[in-house]
Amino acid sequence: MSNNHEMPDAKQLKEILGTISEEIPKILESVSKALYGSENAEKLGKTVAQFYKELIEAGMTPEQAYKLTRDYMAGFSLGGMLASAVKAGRGDNED
Repeated sequence: MSNNHEMPDAKQLKEILGTISEEIPKILESVSKALYGSENAEKLGKTVAQFYKELIEAGMTPEQAYKLTRDYMAGFSLGGMLASAVKAGRGDNED
């Protein structure tokens, strides 16, 4: 494939997609292990519990605190991170 923006031929495309299909699962597995290992999971649980507790102590209703805590937790999930990255890439900053 040259630098003049030509489309790859079928063989090149097959090789590219083959590499992607092999490497992406490995990357996702590594990220998942880093995010959700037992030590990190324990820290996350404590962090989320503290976040909820502070919202309640600040005077929020349990329903309000739950919603904000749920949204806060979504930021720690791999899916949530990917969704945020896609939104940021599109320039879509509103929920």
